[in-house]
Amino acid sequence: MGNIHDKKVATVLTEQAAKYIAREAGRETLITPTRSDVSRDGKNATIYVSVFPDAQKDHALAFLKRHKDLFRDSLKKGTRLSRLPYITFEFDYGEQNRQHLDELSKQIEDGAAD
Repeated sequence: MGNIHDKKVATVLTEQAAKYIAREAGRETLITPTRSDVSRDGKNATIYVSVFPDAQKDHALAFLKRHKDLFRDSLKKGTRLSRLPYITFEFDYGEQNRQHLDELSKQIEDGAAD
């Protein structure tokens, strides 16, 4: 994502995905869009999500993949994007790794405080 327009589109996609998921997903799993990447030509976009509990990751991704066309229809109605990209959803392993590092850091801090 090189220019400001791509960054704005990515932000809109992440926000709209959060609204759609909050409205359509079940309450037993927390699915949170963390970021979006848009291709240079604007034809494709990947929305990365984190899932809690981790055991529901596959179920959540299957739900999102089934709903990608409905989400795209929601984008048509709820945004003024000139070109609607083809949407894919992926699990955000970077966010999972960040959370793990936070836990390790907290353990180290707690051990140093003793």
